[in-house]
This record gives sequence, C-alpha cells and structure tokens, in this order.
Amino acid sequence: MSLRFVLLGHPVAHSLSPAIHHAAYAALGLPHRYELFDAPDLETLAAACAELRGGTIAGANVTIPWKREALKLADRADASASDVGAANVLVRSPTGEIVAYNTDVPALAREIAEQVATPGKGLVLGSGGAALAAVAALGRLGAREIAVSGRRFDAKISRDAWPGAEDFGRLGAMLVAWPDPDSNELGDFAAGADVIVQATSAGMHGAGPGSSVAAVVPWARLGRRTLAYDLVYNPADTDFLRAARAHALPARGGLGMLVGQAAFAFALWLGAEPDRAAMRRAAETELSRRST
Repeated sequence: MSLRFVLLGHPVAHSLSPAIHHAAYAALGLPHRYELFDAPDLETLAAACAELRGGTIAGANVTIPWKREALKLADRADASASDVGAANVLVRSPTGEIVAYNTDVPALAREIAEQVATPGKGLVLGSGGAALAAVAALGRLGAREIAVSGRRFDAKISRDAWPGAEDFGRLGAMLVAWPDPDSNELGDFAAGADVIVQATSAGMHGAGPGSSVAAVVPWARLGRRTLAYDLVYNPADTDFLRAARAHALPARGGLGMLVGQAAFAFALWLGAEPDRAAMRRAAETELSRRST
C-alpha cells in the first residue's frame, strides 16, 4: 500500500525533502510518496492535521514557520518536542492521535559532534523553532554556556519581552541583545564560543539576504577552531559560510542536518532504518541540479 507523507510549512517550494524521502523509499523498494503541502496560515495547518488524524496523510514533517504551532496542534508530544517547545515531525498513532517529535535536535547534535565533540560555549543566532532545537542540541553535547540572540532582541526593551525568552530560559540559555551602536554583548560572547549556529532563515532561497546576520559575528575575534554551522541548506553557500571560510574557520551548511532529521523521521513513521547514504546523494544531486 502506498502511503502519503508531506512537508508542512510556508514557503516550501524550495525544499529538498521530496527528493530525500523518495530516495529512501526507492532504496527499500517502498511505493510511498512525499509531497510539499504549503500552509500559508494556521487554518491550512490545522486542516492538514485533520487529514493526518483521518489517515489520508500518514506522517508529516514541519518547517518554518509552524514548528511551535505544530506542537500545540498535536494530541500529545514526545519529550524530544515538549522539552524544546517545537516539533518538526508529526506521527499518526494507530488510534489516530497526532504525536509530536523533534528530530532536528539529534540530527544537529550529530553534525556538531563530528567537528566539536564537547563544545564548552555555543552561540545561536535566531529566535524560532530552529533556534530552540540548536540550543537543545548544544545542551545534549554538554555545552556549559549557551547564548541566544535574535534580530528582535532589542537592548532597549525588557529581555522578558524578547521572542521565545521563556522557552530559551527553560532550556538553560542566556539571552544577549542584537548588536547596536551602544552594545555588543553578542560579540563579546561569540569571541569565546566553540560553535556558532546560524538558525534564522536569512540567506535561504526565497527569504531575505543573509549578509545582515553574518555581519554581527566578530569573525576576526573567534578562535581558530570555532565551528560556524548554518542551518540553511539551499543555497549550499551562504554569506555566513563565506565569511567563516574567509577567516579560515571550519564551516558547515545545513544539508547534513536536513538529511539526518529526515532519516530519524523516516524511522518514526515506518519503523525501519533508511539508507542515509542514498538520502544524502539524492539531496546533493537535487541541490546541484537547481544551482545549474
């Protein structure tokens, strides 16, 4: 029987997920299909969840901007999602309930650990669901200090009013203001960081340019082994990654995390381990095709 899986988000046309999942199905001889499901508003997202409960959708990934809302719409949540406060995978239980999971966390932790096994300090740029996952991933790796900053973290207003302040605080992260002419506490923290994760949509295909986010990082002050990890995977090269490489720093784009979270989602939906190598090849091939 062919099952239907979807990606919920807005926008989604840029996504590599169909190519990645179809490669996994093909490697195991499965007839399933994976579709993009554009959800420009909460009503559309809720309608998709109704389809999931009804069984016309067998499972769903969730991307920007609905990871927090997907958790709220689920009937129950695995600790991987509830602890973070965001979900990127929805699983339909045998009784028709929606169970929320977060596979971004283990996927990103695995990516970072390949470069920095035990980070002491980590900085996350962003204030959405992806940033929450990045904080949790750094915590899973044992980071002693984790700071978060976002473009709406204005030093002139109360920190309690900053987006996600309560959720980030619950995960043990400190909040630092976005740089302005009077303050650069972000730069001071970044100078001692082992990992900097770019977790905004800046630079993503179809979104705004990434130069403004890359510009807040004090690249010349960073340690020579500081890992710069950009969650953006399309395009493969971003302003953030180019700036890191210009200062001879290790830099990684988000393709590995994308494949990793997809592999974990596949296992949750189907109870089988996918061929990660096949998924990675499909992602690289599709990204290359689009770039040419």
